[in-house]
Amino acid sequence: MGDGPPSLWEWTARNWDTGRSGSIKDLLGDHLLMSLVPIVVGLALALPLGLACIRWRWLYQPTAAVFNVLYALPSLPLFMMLISVTGLSPVTVIIPLTFYAMAVLIPAVVDGIGAVPDHVRQSAVAMGFTPLRRLVQVELPIAVPVVIAGLRVVAVSSISLVSVGALIGQGGLGMLFTRAYQNPFVPPVVVGIGLIVLLALVADGLLVLAQRLLTPWERARRAS
Repeated sequence: MGDGPPSLWEWTARNWDTGRSGSIKDLLGDHLLMSLVPIVVGLALALPLGLACIRWRWLYQPTAAVFNVLYALPSLPLFMMLISVTGLSPVTVIIPLTFYAMAVLIPAVVDGIGAVPDHVRQSAVAMGFTPLRRLVQVELPIAVPVVIAGLRVVAVSSISLVSVGALIGQGGLGMLFTRAYQNPFVPPVVVGIGLIVLLALVADGLLVLAQRLLTPWERARRAS
């Protein structure tokens, strides 16, 4: 081995699991946590809010306006505003990303359920479905493609935006970028970008697979 700087593969192998905080493996785990929690919590909150907006139509416009304003705010100022409340912790990154997720998912829920044909609802009522059963067994399954489309946008944006948290010391793989900036060196940047892109592709692929599993009638329609 020469005296020059290590190659990309040498640096990655050396720093993958150092047994100390800040290894690539630990940063990847932190990045996954801060990306996944906003997606799950955002969907869990957007679903009842979206249903409320369908039930009371007057609620949709003000709700969408509030979350659109939040979505328009840059992430870094939101992180900095929350530091005094949540401190330098992953929660400081997770909360704004959850708001961003809800800004996308609430319209997705409203549009998805709103696209259910009236004759389908009427058929379910004629068959004796209660409102809850009709929602769970008829309306939500039909809305799955629209909601999944929103989740795909949320997943990619969350995985990307987590890295901004590195500016407050909570950025997962984004910490590799600050490391490279402080000590100019290319491998951390390449590894960070590569892993973030890989996470986004895997998340998107899993959501596409989930949509296919949840909508078997779509496969049957394409096959016929």
